[in-house]
Amino acid sequence: MEARRDVFQAIADPTRRAIIGMIAKQPTNVNTIADRFDVSRQAISLHLKILAECGLLSMKQQGRERICEARLEKLHEVNEWVTQYKQFWTQKLDALENYLNNLDNDDVTI
Repeated sequence: MEARRDVFQAIADPTRRAIIGMIAKQPTNVNTIADRFDVSRQAISLHLKILAECGLLSMKQQGRERICEARLEKLHEVNEWVTQYKQFWTQKLDALENYLNNLDNDDVTI
């Protein structure tokens, strides 16, 4: 049984995050992407395959070139996941701030 890739796997790797950043600005051909990294073209091809399987990029053939275009809608899933933890920690830090402010107001010395 083949494991299904998800967007979290795609963004787990710094090279893939850099590729997403590149193609988010403008569609880019595979050779240009490969030239920007100090890894083999085979490694870049694997990164692109993973990004495509996760739905973060699409690839079009234009003549002899393969053009990668960002499909960033799937990043909403990551944003939702991060937001829940941001809210959790904001509440915890606000509670700590209130506690420390109350200590200051009570003139308690430690």
